Amino acid sequence: MTRPRPATRLRPMVLADLPRVMELEEELFAPDTWTAAMYRDELAQTATRHYLVADDGGAVVGYAGLIAYDDEAHVATIGVAAARQGEGVGAALLDALLAEADRRRSPVVLLEVRADNEVAQGLYRRRGFAEVGRRPRYYQPSGTDAVVMKRGRP
Repeated sequence: MTRPRPATRLRPMVLADLPRVMELEEELFAPDTWTAAMYRDELAQTATRHYLVADDGGAVVGYAGLIAYDDEAHVATIGVAAARQGEGVGAALLDALLAEADRRRSPVVLLEVRADNEVAQGLYRRRGFAEVGRRPRYYQPSGTDAVVMKRGRP
């Protein structure tokens, strides 16, 4: 398992993190970004949501979220600042989400990933995910296809 550099720690996302999360959303996912209202709604649903940030000395350099129900969990989002990609921050965030899914005894974890994001797909495959389908024009407004991936509980 790859670890981020020592100064980076994972912690729960809070409302005060949203300005930086929104900056990262724009940097990483424009034009298909979530809105601050979407994140506020997600953070309010504490029974079924688990959102984290990667904090490097007070600076948010990544974030991730899990939606967990009784029968399955969904990796809702993972983003890492472009300048910090390749350091293991995304892997650490994903590992933390999968640990939470396991803690909640979710038998299946699903996610959608952009069809053109081969780096992320490789990370997911290394964590036991396999492609199970595609969603044409899933990401809007860009119209980019999504690859649907699934991991069963180990």
